Amino acid sequence: MKKFILLSGLLFSFLFLGFFLLHPFKLNSASLTNASATLSNSRLSYSGQVDVGASAGVTAINIKTSGNIADTNTNHIFPKDTISVGPNGNLTVASVVDSNTFMVGVGLSAPASDGDAIYATQSGTLTVAFTTTYAIPADGDVIVTIPDPATNQNDGAPDTADSTANNGFDFNTITTANITCPTGANWSKTSATAGSGSGHTVICTTDTEVAASSALTVVVGDGTKGLINPAPIYSGHTQGLADTYTISVTTRDSGDLTIDDVNAKVAPVEAVLVSATVDQTLTFQVQGLSTGSTACGQATDVTTTAYSVPWGTLSIADSFKEAGQQLTVSTNADGGYTVKIEENDQMGKNGGTCTGTSPSADGFTFGSTVCIRDTVCGTDACTESAARDWTSASSYQGLGISLQDVDGTDAVWDYDGKAAETTCTSGTFCARQIADLTQGGETAATIMSNSDPVSSKDIYTCYRIAISATQPAGYYYNKVKYTATATF
Repeated sequence: MKKFILLSGLLFSFLFLGFFLLHPFKLNSASLTNASATLSNSRLSYSGQVDVGASAGVTAINIKTSGNIADTNTNHIFPKDTISVGPNGNLTVASVVDSNTFMVGVGLSAPASDGDAIYATQSGTLTVAFTTTYAIPADGDVIVTIPDPATNQNDGAPDTADSTANNGFDFNTITTANITCPTGANWSKTSATAGSGSGHTVICTTDTEVAASSALTVVVGDGTKGLINPAPIYSGHTQGLADTYTISVTTRDSGDLTIDDVNAKVAPVEAVLVSATVDQTLTFQVQGLSTGSTACGQATDVTTTAYSVPWGTLSIADSFKEAGQQLTVSTNADGGYTVKIEENDQMGKNGGTCTGTSPSADGFTFGSTVCIRDTVCGTDACTESAARDWTSASSYQGLGISLQDVDGTDAVWDYDGKAAETTCTSGTFCARQIADLTQGGETAATIMSNSDPVSSKDIYTCYRIAISATQPAGYYYNKVKYTATATF
């Protein structure tokens, strides 16, 4: 009997050992290390509802502010967000009016009913990185499980629920074409399957063994199609406090037995709108030039100020006298700026009215008033809008101006001729009249401009005057005005 028992025991031991060798127990399950789950876009999606309703053509959308709704205010709607309102998709948020109203850029093409969904999807890729603890045998795999809601898990719209346990990511009809499996070894994209309440799954399979301590990465989604982030849960969510979700990663052998696993966390949260208003700016400064300064190729004869060009006594006939002012402009206007110049009249004796634009045959009488006329420059006459050479003080007297670029190229014309200025000879005093608005019916002329924002652009306005020997004695003056305008 004892021999029988001993032989039976030995036979059982051999049979058990043989079974174990053919079917070894799984003893080496452990946690993956260095595990992380990273969303390329961590912003929560927006999900609200239309309040009352909205007719076709309207641009102001009101939202419900209570109920089992993920978003009950407009705090997480930003200008230029792409948003859907009921049956109207791909609208652009133009502005946010208040806590329950926002504007879209174009009117609704179809009416929206009370309670219709309003949503702005936020999507991107999910990158899962980890290091294996044990080797993955040939025909083993990695399975990534992503939390999903109980319904509507794959319709391309963000989801919400009463808790993170019941909520999750919309799979957005992702396929294996949108999956990136680990590099190295011979990995294949086995499946990308939308869940039905138990999680979306992505499986990558290897046909060669992957060594222990291998760093692996799986990316769900790509530039064409990404996971849609959940909207906030509608019970207990605090704006600015992330809703946290668990991403499960498991390595398995060919029999689907777990080798290593780990749970990684992602925490989508509302984005922060950082905004600031920059004031529109325009600064314009007129400064005088001292006697002996060089402007428009001439040494100035008088000292000017920001508010005067004091010629003093003109005692020498048929001779030029020179003066100048410096103009400086800065603006942040997108369309740049213009500076225009005008005069209230030609220089009348004691400020008298110089009627019309041309004097009598004596060259200085306008009606009943004696004036220092605006120069005509030469036989080829200059005007307030056309520059000509002014080189003779004995044949052509009067008052005129020229310009010189000091910093940049903002002067409309230049005393010595710009490339585009074909009416003047290079190296001469290329002059114009000042536009006479009241008596000449002329239009203020642009003397300085730029189509872009500028910082401290400078030109010289160069004044020149000459009189004939028969100009009547007296005190002559007029008023010149600069106008700087920015285009915002």
